[in-house]
Amino acid sequence: MQPSLLKNNRREFLKKLGLTSIPFILPGAAFSKTVVHENIKSDRKVNFEYDGIFFSPQEYIEKLKFINDSNPIEGDIYGNGGATLALEQKFAELTGKEKAIYLPTGTMANQLAIKLLSGEKTKVIVPENSHIYRDEADAAQSVHSKRLVPVRNNKAYFDASDLDQTINELSRNEVFKSGIGTVVVENPVRRADGTAVPLNTIKGISEYCKEKGYRMHLDAARVHFAEAFYGISVKEYASHFDTVYISLYKYLNAAGGAILCGDASLIDEVTHQIKIHGGTMYQTWNNTSMALHYLDGITARFNKMADATQVIVGQLNALEGVEVQSVPNGTNIYQMRLVSSIDGNLLQEYLETNHQISIRPPNEKGVIRLAFNESILFQSVDEIVKAFQNAISA
Repeated sequence: MQPSLLKNNRREFLKKLGLTSIPFILPGAAFSKTVVHENIKSDRKVNFEYDGIFFSPQEYIEKLKFINDSNPIEGDIYGNGGATLALEQKFAELTGKEKAIYLPTGTMANQLAIKLLSGEKTKVIVPENSHIYRDEADAAQSVHSKRLVPVRNNKAYFDASDLDQTINELSRNEVFKSGIGTVVVENPVRRADGTAVPLNTIKGISEYCKEKGYRMHLDAARVHFAEAFYGISVKEYASHFDTVYISLYKYLNAAGGAILCGDASLIDEVTHQIKIHGGTMYQTWNNTSMALHYLDGITARFNKMADATQVIVGQLNALEGVEVQSVPNGTNIYQMRLVSSIDGNLLQEYLETNHQISIRPPNEKGVIRLAFNESILFQSVDEIVKAFQNAISA
């Protein structure tokens, strides 16, 4: 199943056409104009390896210089003022929350959110495949005295019924009930190839949590992909949660950093928590100015990226020996399967050497993971598809 594109009528008919018909209905010429905003080396390189543009140190410095030359970067002191304050204010507006704050990592943003939301209650319900449960080194237990309880349903995401079943089972099997403080949703889901949680599912979980008195946190590290591929605004997603975390380096191309948004009373507590956990930084403008630059106009760029993705995928599927598919409710992550006569490693080398296109090597099953991002706008659709065609022929 391919992602539904619901943003407007143009994207609605893209969805109805289906990918196999796109090459004949919408030729690449419709997307032939290359989008180049700045004149540095990386602005021609198409990167299918990551969610954002990958800068070398030299390119990062050049990009900061371009930003500063266009509009002088204002510094901050311990996160106060300058580009950091401007970014926080923009994210508060973007998510519809009262306030936002910069943190050095997404792990710290997630952990402090669930700690403060939960208060004295010790249990936090999380998706079994979530970053909080799988990738944050048991920080909730070892640092914040919170116990993570996973929803185990063998699906990409859970719904209100799965949540209720988990909580009821927990209640039946525990003698000493310390209380559930927070329920976490991740959207899109990294460990499920960028699966987006349907809005109706989120609404159902939100209604359930409000009825039970549970707080809610959204790990929205890559939420702009869900916005672009499903036409649901970041503000709409965020409105169903008490706190929202968004990454600054996944696709906003900063060297690091995260933003946490929520009620002013909670966000005001985060400053002290950052300090006592060693996260206070003297200056953060080198990250926040980059993220601020790429946040400007992101919805329009990502909409164009999502449309171009559908055309590229459709035309790649028209090539002999190639199959490119997404997961159900997918966003920007696709799986490319090649017939046995095509060497995926040689394909990777050819694209990199001859066309400034980088892809990952095949996995043990011979599948190549393609992460679509705004770098696909740095070359035309015709150029990208022709590059794959040349590589396969070679």
